[in-house]
Amino acid sequence: MGHKKIDLSVITGEELFNLRICDLPLKIEETWLQSCVNQLYSELDNKEIKFKPPCYLTDEWLTPDGEPVVGVPFFLVHPALMKLEKKIMLDVEGGTKQWCMKLLRHETGHALNYAYKLYKRKKWQRIFGKFSKEYSDTYRFRPYSKSFVRHLEDYYAQYHPDEDFAETFAVWLTPGFDWQNQYKGWKALQKLRYVEELMREIKDKDPLLKQGKKYWQASRLRITLKNYYKRKKHFYAEDFPDFHDINLRKIFQEKNKTQECVFSASEVIKKYRKDILDNVSVWTGEKKYVIDNLLGTIASRCKSLGLKAFVSESLIVLKISTYITALIMNYMYTGRFRGKK
Repeated sequence: MGHKKIDLSVITGEELFNLRICDLPLKIEETWLQSCVNQLYSELDNKEIKFKPPCYLTDEWLTPDGEPVVGVPFFLVHPALMKLEKKIMLDVEGGTKQWCMKLLRHETGHALNYAYKLYKRKKWQRIFGKFSKEYSDTYRFRPYSKSFVRHLEDYYAQYHPDEDFAETFAVWLTPGFDWQNQYKGWKALQKLRYVEELMREIKDKDPLLKQGKKYWQASRLRITLKNYYKRKKHFYAEDFPDFHDINLRKIFQEKNKTQECVFSASEVIKKYRKDILDNVSVWTGEKKYVIDNLLGTIASRCKSLGLKAFVSESLIVLKISTYITALIMNYMYTGRFRGKK
């Protein structure tokens, strides 16, 4: 199917779902993403940084390891694709101008690091750590640590030295952000000052690595949107057995002789599902799809067990939110919703 035959504004959902990504009419030019990229380049110009990372469309936000380029998710180029992403994943990562700019600055930190090979410097390694450190599937973070900046919501700076640098660079680059005062008294301030020192040194200089390979380009992805989202959902959600029974019975306690049933457990979860989802997502930084999938599993289990509520709705919401948060935090620390036995 040629690109001219596809109009994303009128295509049906089913037709769109069956298209391959490479067959979609995708480009950054003449979309709202172009204004974001232009703003990024303007911010770099204002800092007298000559390097401007080439931006291209791919399957997710990324900077290929060692390559001075920035990958932007293909679904951001058109409202129809963003709507589909929102429907399936409950969120559109980078779907607003502010969010998109935060991610672009972060990925540019990676690209600039590779372009000038800053990670090879001894002082860089002393301040941020060994670049050669292995990435792990999960990481244990310290929410109150002042050794790292807080840019993206999931404490990503603590994941790896390369991420620490990218996050620190993003904070430093953000226009109008007074990082000197915001991070006063923090150990992270040393990192920000080092980034400023590095940027003064490389300003107006050509990068050592001028070209990069654009891996996972959307124009080469032959997977259909249907299979793309099938894989994506599987990646972000864990299929696990019903091990909630004991804890759910603690939350929805057995009826006392003086108590009467107020409502079913599954109904109160359903009623406040969005509120629970939004709150847990904000405070954990986890993908909404993962949280929503977990909520759905728990609500279904409550219904299967016939659990009833005998206390106020607000208390039930508090208990369920606390329980969900504990499971999500365990998942973020270990990659599992339940701990090792």
